[in-house]
Amino acid sequence: MDLGDIAIATITWARSPDDATLLMRSLRGLTRVGVPMVTTDRGTNASFLRSLRTLPCSIEIATSGTLVTQVQQSIASAAALDCRFICYTEPDKETFFHDHLLDFLQQAPDREDVDAVIAARSPDSFLTFPPMQQYAERVINQLCSATFGIDGDYSYGPFLMHRDLAPAIAELPRAIGWGWRHATFAAAARRRRRIVHHVGDYACPHEQRAEDESDRAHRIRQLSQNLLGLAEGMNGGPLGVPLG
Repeated sequence: MDLGDIAIATITWARSPDDATLLMRSLRGLTRVGVPMVTTDRGTNASFLRSLRTLPCSIEIATSGTLVTQVQQSIASAAALDCRFICYTEPDKETFFHDHLLDFLQQAPDREDVDAVIAARSPDSFLTFPPMQQYAERVINQLCSATFGIDGDYSYGPFLMHRDLAPAIAELPRAIGWGWRHATFAAAARRRRRIVHHVGDYACPHEQRAEDESDRAHRIRQLSQNLLGLAEGMNGGPLGVPLG
């Protein structure tokens, strides 16, 4: 895909000095790809916001404190840049940005019938993630594969979406949390457009391979949101058109 057809959308929230340091290092790598970028920040950390404004990107301040509204705001602003595709990513995937992002964007198929290109972990790289994360993401991946008829990993994070999906995202309910991504893939399926997986060796960073009770509880909550998002999409969601 031509990089001129792409804008990046992300979200930021630095809850501690360590968060701020890690996010800024990661975001510097993200901006190096050289395409327009929008981030929507919670606006609760003035020091981090000052650092953020030194980056070559557009900064939005979230109008609400929920994940979904942050995402909606960032994607709407990226869509307004008039690029055909929006690359959404969480902001903390430093290794992916450094080692894989440019290849992912350039190798994405440039076809009018493609609505989503998803960065998908290879089977071996999937196994490098913590056990509870593997379990929770295997469940939603299998359900998405069965629902959309396309096997693959739907849960790593970064993906390209056609800008025509932005209105569907704008109408998603805030309660679905992280399930907004799977609802978006369902919106692509309802449009009878292609969902493509770009498989890579996207291993878990070594410092993130351990998990504690808090991490396991987070994965359970995330799975419940992902299931809610998929159900929203299967029922027609904001487009009002059921799958099948």
